[in-house]
Amino acid sequence: MHELREIEAIKRLKYRYMRCLDQKRWAELGECFTDDARTSYGDGKYAFEGREAILGFLVAAMGRPSFLSSHRVHHPEIDLVSPTTARGTWALEDLVLDPERAVLIRGAAFYTDEYVKQDDRWLIAFTGYARSFEYVEQLSARPGLRITAGYASDA
Repeated sequence: MHELREIEAIKRLKYRYMRCLDQKRWAELGECFTDDARTSYGDGKYAFEGREAILGFLVAAMGRPSFLSSHRVHHPEIDLVSPTTARGTWALEDLVLDPERAVLIRGAAFYTDEYVKQDDRWLIAFTGYARSFEYVEQLSARPGLRITAGYASDA
């Protein structure tokens, strides 16, 4: 039962990461990472070291209120390596709507994560994904497209 509780805590951490990313809850997102966390997004194209560098990139890339995203992870494969370390692989499906750049992006990828347990809570020490595919559509090709709702947090 202990291992199942630990795996469930890691799942909740990853789900929180995704929710905070899409809701632009930057302070709460920062709480998901170790101080020295590393990332490798987009097959290593966007690699960063340290919580502040990671958050700086995400805010710059996704922080505009008109930038809308939906990241869904599923099919977790989580292995407890030790009482304080774990690894995980997740399937990702994402959608980005960026009216300012007139693009709609859809894609799929697989995340590879490393987790550490500090002060009795799991944190992300490394996260990154390799794309299975990515599709970019110019919104100008859809003249009837209207955005009727969007989420932007003041957090």
